[in-house]
Order: sequence, then C-alpha cells, then structure tokens
Amino acid sequence: MCGIVGYAGPRKASEVLLGGLARLEYRGYDSAGLAIVNDDSLVVMRRVGKLGNLIEATSDWSVEGGVGIGHTRWATHGAPTEANAHPHVDCTGRIAVVHNGIIENYAALREELAAAGHMLRSETDTETVAHLVEAYFDGDLTEAVRKAVRRLQGAYALGVVHLDDPGTIVAARKDSPLIIGVGDGENIVASDIPAVLEYTREVLVLHDGEVATVRAEGVEVTDLAGEPVVPEMMHVEWDLDAAEKGGYEDFMLKEIFEQPRAIRETLLGRVDESGRVCLSELAMDDSELAKLERVFIVACGTSYHAGIVAKSLIEQWARLPVEVDVSSEFRYRDPIVDPSTLVVAITQSGETADTLAGIREARLRGARVFAITNVVGSRVTRESDGVIYTHAGPEIGVAATKTFTAQIAALSVLALKLAQVRGTLEPERIETLWAELTRIPDVVEAILGDANDVEECAREYTQACSSLFLGRGMGVPVAMEGALKLKEISYIHAEAYPAGEMKHGPIALITPEVPVVVVATQARTYEKVISNIMEVRARGARVIAVATFGDEEIRDHAEHVLWIPQVSESLSAIPATVPLQLLAYHIAKLRGCNVDQPRNLAKSVTVE
Repeated sequence: MCGIVGYAGPRKASEVLLGGLARLEYRGYDSAGLAIVNDDSLVVMRRVGKLGNLIEATSDWSVEGGVGIGHTRWATHGAPTEANAHPHVDCTGRIAVVHNGIIENYAALREELAAAGHMLRSETDTETVAHLVEAYFDGDLTEAVRKAVRRLQGAYALGVVHLDDPGTIVAARKDSPLIIGVGDGENIVASDIPAVLEYTREVLVLHDGEVATVRAEGVEVTDLAGEPVVPEMMHVEWDLDAAEKGGYEDFMLKEIFEQPRAIRETLLGRVDESGRVCLSELAMDDSELAKLERVFIVACGTSYHAGIVAKSLIEQWARLPVEVDVSSEFRYRDPIVDPSTLVVAITQSGETADTLAGIREARLRGARVFAITNVVGSRVTRESDGVIYTHAGPEIGVAATKTFTAQIAALSVLALKLAQVRGTLEPERIETLWAELTRIPDVVEAILGDANDVEECAREYTQACSSLFLGRGMGVPVAMEGALKLKEISYIHAEAYPAGEMKHGPIALITPEVPVVVVATQARTYEKVISNIMEVRARGARVIAVATFGDEEIRDHAEHVLWIPQVSESLSAIPATVPLQLLAYHIAKLRGCNVDQPRNLAKSVTVE
C-alpha cells in the first residue's frame, strides 16, 4: 500500500525520489517524506497530506546528495501526522528507514528498545526497525539490517540508509512488494515498476527473505544468513508512456478506454491452430484438470466480482461446482479443500495479502492453485501451480476498470478450457463461444464510441446520497461492480442486490431520492427484471437501466437507458459493466472528486 522509492546514483536524489513517488501515488497515502544522504548530514523532510506539500517544502532545497529514500504512507499504526510520517530515524539521526507492511511484534520490540535506552518518538511500528538497526550496527549496514529483520514478525518491505555508509541503500522484503530498477551507473529501489521506468526497464525482483545492498555501481543480493543469491531479473515490456495519462483528463478515463486492447491482448494466443483452447502456463495436464471435483475462487474487491462471473461460467460450461470466497474469510473458515480441488486466486497486483494467505492455506491442504494476475513476477506467481496473465498493462487509477474486464476475459478462457477437458461442451459450441468472446472488444469499443447519454444521465444524480443496484443472473456481479465503482470514487452510498431479493429488505430504502440502477439486458430472467423495475417505480424510484439495443419496451420502465449491443447472456458481464464505469466516473467528476486517488483507498492492499 505505502510507496517506497530509493535512489543511488549521480543524479540529485531528491528529484528522482519525488518523481518516483508521484508515479506511486495510486497506491494510496496520507503523508510523504524523504531522507537524503547529503555530504556529512542526513537530511529528512516529512509532510502530511498530498505529495505536493512535500514538493513545496523541498522546492528551495540545496540538498544535492545522490543517495536517498522516499516514502508515501498509508496510516496503520498512528494517525497521519508529521511525527508518524516516514522516513523514521534512530536516536543518533544517522539512520533512516522507510517501510511498507506491518510489524506484528512491534509492541514487544518497542518495550525492549525503550528499556535499553532508545528514544522512540512516533506511534508507528516502523520506528522500531530504525532503532533495531542502530542497536545491531557495527560498521556493516547490510549485516545490521539482516539481524534486525530476523527479529521482525509480520510483513515488510524496507529501505535503509546510514550516514556511516553514505553510498548505500539496504533493501529487504517479506510479504510486501519491492523491486530494484537496474540502470547504468544508478539503481532505484521501488514498491512498483512505474517508479523506475523513466530510468530503466531492467528490473531485479526481490523475493521474500532476501536483502539487497544497493549502490550506484551495482546490486548484491543475499539471504538472511548472508549467503549470496542469484537475483531474478525481468525486462519490462511496457514503457513510461503506458503509465502516463496520454492526453486523457484522468488515468481512470484512460484505462476505461484501454479496455478493448486489454481484453484482446488477454485473449491473444489462447486457441491453437486446431481450435482447441490452450493454457500452457498451467502446471496441470488435461487429464489432471479432468479429475477436478470442485473449484474455489478467492479474491477481494473488484476481483471478487470477477470471481462471481467465473462461477457462473464454470458451472454452466464445465459443470463443476464452484464456491467464491472473499479472501480474508476463506482462510479462517476451515474450507473443505483437498487434492481434487482447484483454487483460483484472482489478484490484480499479485501481492494482495489476504489472497496470498488464502492460497497458502489451500496448498497446505493439498489443493492445486491457479493465479489470475496482471503483474509478471508478482508474489502470487511464485506461490501458484499455474498463472493466467491478464495483459492489461499498468493500471494507475485506484478503482479497477480494465483489469476487471481483462480478468473476466481470462476466466472465460479458463472456463472454456475446463469444459473442453471434461467434455461438457461440444467442440462446435466451444468454437462458437470463442468466436463471440473475441468479438467482445469490438462491442466495448462500440459502447465507448457512443457514450454521451451516460454523461447526460450522470448530471441528474450528482446530489444523490444513496443508490441501489439490481440485477439477476449475470447482472448480479455487474450490479455489485457498478455499486462498488460509484461508492469508491463519488462517495455516494451504493448497495447491490439480486433483484429477486429486493422484497426481503432493500425495498424499504426506496424513495424518489434513491436512484435505482438495474441491469436489464436481454436474458432468461428479463421479464422478472421488468417486474422488479415496476415494483421500485411504484414506490417513486427513478430508474437507470442498462439494456440491449433495440429493446423498445425498456423505455417505458426507466427514466434513463444506457445501451449496449446484443451479446449472449453468458458473455454479457463485460459489456454491461462499461456503462456503469462511465456513470460512476462522470458522477464523481461532477461532484468534484479525485477519481484516480479516492480518499482512504489504496491500489494494492499488501497488509491484512
């Protein structure tokens, strides 16, 4: 969640760090700070609020040092104050630490350090790390960090500098993401790839239990025992332009319009010359897949909604029972998982703490695990038996858009693959479904090309305080995702329900002031949905319907209609979602909200 950047090289470190932190703002934060090794002093600057406050505070700096660390903090331990902002320093003021994660045993460590005479000045768990490094330092910063992290329980990604080793940053990780951009005479530590792309596309991926000694001239990686480690290197295919707005007003709008490309690239190469679905990344052959008896899908937030879509597709096409769990609940409810179970973990970042914990629990019980993720080399890829990548490119907006529809595309391929190996669909039917699936990007382009009615609709609902989203069948996860987008970025309360459940409670909320958004596309339950619409209108509600082009009846039942082209019911989730993304976007913009950085939210939830 927090953003870390560290720089060692010939440039002015403060400029590199501030630029990198700006590219990590999507991770979510409430304060920011820098620590620069400048000649014979360690200069620390911290500010509460947006990064602009820190930039303003350093605008007249004469700090020229080429080694430093920076941080954007999302508060966990202690309020968002300057005293709690990172970097944190030790008693001497010669050591500075930045941290992403949670140190679970910090209270005991804090008590121990205080008893030994250390002066702790903040409420944070992170400050204990600075004082531990101080206690263990005996001329070798890397060894001091190794000793310190061996005392830590919980999750951490750390960057540490020491005035007594002025050319060095020591980085370490466990359960929180950390990479190192390897440049020519310079190296950059960061929480995520966008922070390094201005300088390099060659990236060293730090793994759990590894410690990196980073200097301008190179990087050395060891394990916690000090043994050398051959680091994993990767070349980043996308460049800095992919992480910029590209002429769009916001990253979110850009990413909504990138969905056709993201879906196409996710589907690319998934069918061989004979017309068979192929997923070569999965470490299970067809005979093993055919023996599966059940599927669990674990995910959080938007990815959870994609999982509900997948449940419907896998059960319909492959005739396998599927359960979908919120990751944070899965690991604690003693699920019935065994070697005949496939667990599908959906995580955009590949670093979602709850999802990772869930799949570890599943593997302990003998289950096979597949991951659906957007990030090559992320932690989930190393803890799974197979990976299906979504090729959506970087998603900077906190509210997921293109990664959601790309996840549905990838899960659709998985559902077809399972149907193929189990023989539950005829080859001709698979071929027909595949052909329609590959046309979905064109459908999304058509929706995006004629979306003026969405903005006009949005203007009438900017003052709403609450809203209700309804759907049936595939419309249920679409309604859930639509409600989530609205609440995330506009701060309007939004609740989603299966339309048939409305009379079991939600109908009590209906007033003329509560707009009701209904997914009313052509489907088996269309007449039932119309009945539900009539029920809410009888109680004064104004209805916004997502409906299929050519449906003249719906005009009589809704104040506003957001149109999508005709597609089969099983593949309707992606097209039906797009107008609701745009609706949330326009309402939020009209309300003056920051759609890219909604309050209190972070892009990657890397702590439990």
